[in-house]
Amino acid sequence: MFLTTMIVVGGIVYGGKKIYQQRFKIKQQLVKRENVISKSPVSKQNKTLVDITQQTNNRNKQILNRNIVLTGVFLGVMIAVSPFFPPIQFLAIPVILYTLGPVLQKTTDKLKQGIIGADILNFVTILGCILFGFYFLGLFAIFTYSIAQKFIIKVHEYSHSNLVDVFQQIPKSVWIIVDDVELHIPFQEIKVGDIVVVHAGEVIPADGIVSSRIASVDQQILTGEARPVDKCIGDEVFASTTVLTGQICIRVEKAGEETTVAKVGQVLNNMVDFKSAKELRAERLADQTALPTLIAGGIAFPILGISGAMAVLGSHFTNKMRMIASLSILNYLNIASKNGILIKDGRALEWLEQVDTIIFDKTGTLTEDQPTVGFIHSSTDYSENDVLRYAVAAEYKQTHPIAKAIIQEAEKRELLIPTIDETEYQIGYGLTVQVEGKTVRVGSKRFMEMVNIPIPSTLQEVEKVCYQEGHSLIMVAVNEQLIGAIELLPTIRPEAKAVIQQLRQLPQIKATYIISGDHEMPTRQLAKTLGIDHYFAETLPENKANIIEQLQQEGQFICYIGDGINDAIALKKSQVSISLRGASTVATDSAQIILLDKGLQHLNLLFDIAKTYNRNMDVTLALVVTPTFVGIGGAYLLGLGFGSTVFLSLFALLSGTSSAMFPLFYDPAKKLNLRSSQIKREESAPSIKTNVL
Repeated sequence: MFLTTMIVVGGIVYGGKKIYQQRFKIKQQLVKRENVISKSPVSKQNKTLVDITQQTNNRNKQILNRNIVLTGVFLGVMIAVSPFFPPIQFLAIPVILYTLGPVLQKTTDKLKQGIIGADILNFVTILGCILFGFYFLGLFAIFTYSIAQKFIIKVHEYSHSNLVDVFQQIPKSVWIIVDDVELHIPFQEIKVGDIVVVHAGEVIPADGIVSSRIASVDQQILTGEARPVDKCIGDEVFASTTVLTGQICIRVEKAGEETTVAKVGQVLNNMVDFKSAKELRAERLADQTALPTLIAGGIAFPILGISGAMAVLGSHFTNKMRMIASLSILNYLNIASKNGILIKDGRALEWLEQVDTIIFDKTGTLTEDQPTVGFIHSSTDYSENDVLRYAVAAEYKQTHPIAKAIIQEAEKRELLIPTIDETEYQIGYGLTVQVEGKTVRVGSKRFMEMVNIPIPSTLQEVEKVCYQEGHSLIMVAVNEQLIGAIELLPTIRPEAKAVIQQLRQLPQIKATYIISGDHEMPTRQLAKTLGIDHYFAETLPENKANIIEQLQQEGQFICYIGDGINDAIALKKSQVSISLRGASTVATDSAQIILLDKGLQHLNLLFDIAKTYNRNMDVTLALVVTPTFVGIGGAYLLGLGFGSTVFLSLFALLSGTSSAMFPLFYDPAKKLNLRSSQIKREESAPSIKTNVL
């Protein structure tokens, strides 16, 4: 008996000494951390914080490894030796006390804040194992918990790595052209202005503009679009995308941390520490129910005995949800990023399920930047092709959307472009060029009036109608005589109608709106064409936010979808904001979510991901919390002991983790392909005669 007592006392003293030493070491590290951060220059503090966080994570993993080894060894010893020498179980006391250090630190911190939370419940439960002789169960609980926590950390790091590194595919070295000679240099030496050569099968190392040659590029990493894109001179390309066929020379415009993929990676890196509202609610619930559970355990002590009281305390879900919930959000962020959806604010993924009103900006969102040539009005002396030939001659070297539309129409009609002798630019109104010995002017009505070219009454009437309908009218004059005009119509995005129809089928969506600065007639016609319920026309950018506030006051939960340029205030005012501006504006875009492919194709997939995510979090929370009520109820009603609740707790941990890993089996590509097929059927249906207004 004396020997047993000495072993117990010695174990407690040894464990207490180790805990004190560990606490003192932790305090020193915290002080050192604060000093390092405070002395670091502002520009270096972010990197310092990242390094310290990494060191903290490494230290936590070392503690877990130590706990697993110690508890695992002693569990084996106890199983092997206890039947022959029962006092061996007392050696578990110093092991339990030694592994109790981190829990003691958290408990102390919470008590200093006046909080009786889940960490205190953990400490009391483990201490109860020592005081009441549940040595084996105490060791087993610590052993299984440590293994589960290590597994969760590994999966978390793997998901984190996949999420951030998905946009970090870079070559080790590149080829650049210097004085018509190709040189091989390390990737780190690329600078703005270099001409980089990228061959088939190679990854593009920097953002830039194609300066020569043609290639087919896989941009799926950024846009989520599996179809390769042909790139030729003047086209923009992005780092980390891959050349599939051909060869291109790229003039570097952004390199290193300034590239789009680097900025996307920075956004994602900031997102991995996001805590969802459900996760925060679970943490608050854990802390708020800790004291009632302690009281319930105290009441159970005289009624159910020691084992029953420990069963009540051990049933609590404590911090399991804190460990598990982040796995779910990381996995869904992975799914979104791999499909060209960049979620900058993870809360938006939760709020999407509450959205009942969707508001679309018109220009650049429902319509494409480039218009379409509708009608060509010509005088009796000139044909439609003559008007188009002279217009394309003036616009051929221009790169703005109107010029591209005119050039595209001329190419469709296979017109020969006449040679330009001289070009004079009239900024803001029109162009003056010499073509085949004739002076050709192309521009607006105001431009023609400025150069004193008379406008026939017929074209004046056409111009009035175009103004009312929101169409553009480009006039063409030859040798001081107006020969005709080209009417340009806004081009509706080909996927818009099918996407909106699918959104309207969601049970949560009660209303859809268009907000437009255009006149009422074209806005009303667009709403009718796309099946949108309501519209606001002739709205100034600063008034968009007022409309959103008015709808919010009426109780509507709004998702605003805009192009990210003149919609910044409206995006900020909405509960959920989505931008179509794409990869080039990741760093400055004010939206919570960016569709990197600059289209609406993935909008329905985004709502699917949000719905699945919220369901997954609810199921995970239920799987973690329900065993608590089963354990407490079982202790009072069925006489369950501490051993039963230890296994219930283990079940909660394993089932919750399994639920959080469900996204690994979720295949959004299948749904995306299904929707793409439906969109194509909608586009080819006889009822849709044109994709323009």
